[in-house]
Amino acid sequence: MAVFANQDTIYVHHPDSAAKEDEYKYYIDLTKKPDAIKAVWLGTIFPGAGQIYNKSYWKLPIVYGAFMGCGYAISWNQNRYSSYKTAYIDLYNDIQAGSVSEDGSKSYIAVIPEGYDLARVGGQSTWLNTLKNQQNIYRRYRDISILATVVVYALSLIDAYVDAQLFDFDITPDLSFNLEPQIITDQQRQQSAELKLAITF
Repeated sequence: MAVFANQDTIYVHHPDSAAKEDEYKYYIDLTKKPDAIKAVWLGTIFPGAGQIYNKSYWKLPIVYGAFMGCGYAISWNQNRYSSYKTAYIDLYNDIQAGSVSEDGSKSYIAVIPEGYDLARVGGQSTWLNTLKNQQNIYRRYRDISILATVVVYALSLIDAYVDAQLFDFDITPDLSFNLEPQIITDQQRQQSAELKLAITF
């Protein structure tokens, strides 16, 4: 593989072409190389902007899909956490006041599975403990969802940086990888088999 540099352009010669500059099939215009730091800053201000700056438009559905999934998980777990927290507080206060009711408008009754009542879920104290456990579970799920969002955000910035840095990375067909068996004969004429690894640039 031959390489020809001319000002801000690098030409990579394909072996099937002639050795003239205008027949070099692969070239990299260095004036169009994205700035990795700028890509990161853009992605920091607005998620996905780094991928847009690098013109990696095909990655946008992945980036925004991941953010939407994390956002939905945060919202759903937060709503469940709020429901069980409200139900726990209401049931606790009604137990203290001695005014527990089976009215369906009560928050602690509304979250009981369909077809069940307080007696079938173990009574007031058991249901109170269940509500406390459920609110802790969904709070943990919400926190995990927030952490996942931070990870997705960080990965989008790392991707924008690496993508910009690898703008001029050689991806021509001259790159090859071969793995083949080989027989070796030593000085005592003893033979042994081995695998030969060959990487061509």
